[in-house]
Amino acid sequence: MRPASHCQWCEASSAGQCRHKPRSEGPMAHLKQQFKDALSSIEPGDDKTNAPEAHRLVRDALEADSKLAEYGVSPILIGSYKRNVSIRRIKDVDVFVRLADVPRDVTSTDILDRFFKVLHAEFGTDSDGHRRTKRQDRSLQVSFPAYDLYVDAVPARPYGDGTWEIPQKGDANEWVRTNPDGLTELSSAMNADHDEYYVPTVKLLRQTRRALLGTKKPGGFFIEMAVYQAFASGAVSGNDQAEYYVRALREVSRIIDDFVTYGIAVTDPTLPGHTIRIRATDDELDTARTRFTDAAASAEAALTEEDAGQAALAFRKLLGTNGDGDTVFPMPPGFNEDGSKKASAISPGARVVPAGKRTFG
Repeated sequence: MRPASHCQWCEASSAGQCRHKPRSEGPMAHLKQQFKDALSSIEPGDDKTNAPEAHRLVRDALEADSKLAEYGVSPILIGSYKRNVSIRRIKDVDVFVRLADVPRDVTSTDILDRFFKVLHAEFGTDSDGHRRTKRQDRSLQVSFPAYDLYVDAVPARPYGDGTWEIPQKGDANEWVRTNPDGLTELSSAMNADHDEYYVPTVKLLRQTRRALLGTKKPGGFFIEMAVYQAFASGAVSGNDQAEYYVRALREVSRIIDDFVTYGIAVTDPTLPGHTIRIRATDDELDTARTRFTDAAASAEAALTEEDAGQAALAFRKLLGTNGDGDTVFPMPPGFNEDGSKKASAISPGARVVPAGKRTFG
């Protein structure tokens, strides 16, 4: 932790060096219970049961195919669900289909063709007659209407150093290196290093991205990797969830600004020298930069706000509603939905307690 004389947001050790608002000496609104409730609100519900079941059905179909069995088929869960950073609701489940013994002359097109044949034969069509299995550039997507989610089955072959390759988009036999197992391990380690605050902070930042950008890009994975880079840099720390959230939001806003303004890419922590690819238009990136910068300023002000109702109102706007349409951040007891204090049931100087006796204790 920094010495008390240091700014809470930067390394400046004196007011003359620091551009941030001095920390208030009065009580600050860290709203610990409200952050706990907010995390509960964005936690996946029935998806926690449905997602692994959908994964199992796809896995069983692939493992039952004799040709894929020759290739050493071994599907595993990856993605945000596997890393425990999914937020309500889960719409997709990523299945990484390792083919440890696939011959090198078998093309990615051959593999995707085989996947489609197997999965379409197993899952057929939905009640409207639409194929449940959809071929994509590098994976097969299987819909599960009953669960309102889909599974992406991504084939992978060994790279040679413990990492893997998956089909490259738009090419019949080009492969791109990846390491999803490594990311799961790194996420778990980072969470342990920060007293279990890393994973909840990722969830809160993913929810903030949803509230700020909706369906526009950049997506949740880019934000997650920006959060990881922020933590890895040492710029994020704290004593409670509010501090972790606010400091991570500030650092992520800076990372987005660096990416948009200077082209400084977010690093891939699992592959040295590699960076995260992002699909977003210039307009979407400009919007993300502006909204995350404003959000970080709002969060910093809320953290130093002495009025708990006004602080909660700011955090409520930043976190929006969850996948069920419910408000994520609750107001603390004693405050109205607009952040104002509720009128006291007892007038100042009153001699009796309404509906009670004049005795206490």
